[in-house]
Amino acid sequence: MRQIRNSWRHITKAELTRFPLGFPCGGVRATTGAMTDLLTEYQTLVDKGELQGDDAQLAVLPEFERIRAALAAPVKKGLFRKAPEAPKGLYLWGGVGRGKSMLMDFFAARLDVPARRVHFHAFMQEIHAAMHVARQKGVDDAIAPVAVDVAASVRLLAFDEMQITDITDAMIVGRLFEALFAAGVVVVTTSNRVPDDLYKDGLNRQLFVPFIDLLKDKMEVWELASPTDYRQDRLSGSPVYFSPLGGAARAGMDAIWSDLSGGASEPLDLTVNGRTVTIPQFRNGIGRSNFFDLCSKPLGPADFLAVAEACKVLMIDNIPCLGRSNFNEAKRFVTLIDALYEARVRLICSAADTPEMLYLEGEGTFEFERTASRLREMQSVDWAA
Repeated sequence: MRQIRNSWRHITKAELTRFPLGFPCGGVRATTGAMTDLLTEYQTLVDKGELQGDDAQLAVLPEFERIRAALAAPVKKGLFRKAPEAPKGLYLWGGVGRGKSMLMDFFAARLDVPARRVHFHAFMQEIHAAMHVARQKGVDDAIAPVAVDVAASVRLLAFDEMQITDITDAMIVGRLFEALFAAGVVVVTTSNRVPDDLYKDGLNRQLFVPFIDLLKDKMEVWELASPTDYRQDRLSGSPVYFSPLGGAARAGMDAIWSDLSGGASEPLDLTVNGRTVTIPQFRNGIGRSNFFDLCSKPLGPADFLAVAEACKVLMIDNIPCLGRSNFNEAKRFVTLIDALYEARVRLICSAADTPEMLYLEGEGTFEFERTASRLREMQSVDWAA
């Protein structure tokens, strides 16, 4: 317990000027040139028919513009001139499919300062890896040099899907963010939870509460209360289960992926009990994986729960017919579907046959009837709404 409490020790300003570690900061971008304000650009896209206007999105755009304009303002330098205080960040929360990630992309693409837009879980994985490197170098307090390196690489961090369920992350983020804010880094994040519900019911949560207070002090908290679920609307009336396998199924899956992800993605590595579970393609809470990437490896319930936690939509390609020849893969598939079903994850897949015809012979056919029923239910238009 003493070690956990010590993890909140304040990082000094002296420490913030030491230990360059080479933190992985791929994705940093800086654009130049004059631009109009974000509200004008948003309305231009609406007028062109490239974006559907939304009053709830319009209402929060002044917050994004406030941050963009403050960061874009020239900094007056002088020997005795104090650096201006960084603007407050933004914590944007709301239901799935309301356009939080779209607004984040819209905002991040129009910044003219070094910034990084990254999924929060992927960022924390990088933090753990960088802390491991620091410890190997003999650094006692591994958070300090990592915070220094992050702060040196960006002026703004844009996180998608902030959620904290792991006690290790919970004990790191407080001191890490305290150091980043002290160094003038601005944080903008999306989440499905109000700040007070982060790490809800987590182990030793009372030690995490100071981090929630820090977020509310350094960031404006805004609920995106749009009545429209755009992700659901995109899938409404569209097939989400493609069979049989072949060119048509492939084309259907690719079209949905392109529409939901914008064609951009990167792998997402999830660390579960010391193992790495990789979702090969991931963007804005939408994952895509081949059946064999998930079910031919020795993964178990904890791994699939982590996948279900990371993804609001999961696309699975090339589900084969199941039976004696691939019994272990079939068992894992059943466990995966159970995890996705309980977490209300939107499933889109291509398969060799209809759910009822996927598993017709061998041990496990009776148990698979429930899985087939769930696969059928998960195709309904209002699933996970």
